[in-house]
Amino acid sequence: MNATALMIRGPQQMQAPTRAEAHREGRDGDPQGPQHMQALQRANEVRLARAELKRRIAVGQLNAAEVIRSAPWEVQTMAVAELLMSQRRWGHTRARRFLAGIPMAETKTIGSMTDRQRDTLASMLTAVTPRSTRPGEQREQHANGAVQVA
Repeated sequence: MNATALMIRGPQQMQAPTRAEAHREGRDGDPQGPQHMQALQRANEVRLARAELKRRIAVGQLNAAEVIRSAPWEVQTMAVAELLMSQRRWGHTRARRFLAGIPMAETKTIGSMTDRQRDTLASMLTAVTPRSTRPGEQREQHANGAVQVA
């Protein structure tokens, strides 16, 4: 702005962009972008990590009892029943009956459990998990049809 315009109009004050303008430009004061986009990114990270964890439990690479004991970050907000149902041959009914015997709500999150509750649940789960579905064990089927767990 030149001096003549300054005398006619007066000094202009710098205005901060409106909230809508800042949102469109991705300048909500956070270098990583708007808050809702950060939340979506975090939710996707958690979903992918949980899916991988559930796959590993389903194929027997991980033991659900050990996951409950260690309580990694991806299962902190996961319901106990959801983790139990990721095991092979564990459906909604089996998980509900198992948790009713403790008693524990199906919707209880693993992160909200105390260490004592997690240890108790993991011990009971280890006791009812069939040996053939525990990780690291090999099953051999003999010619006579008998199955041996090694």
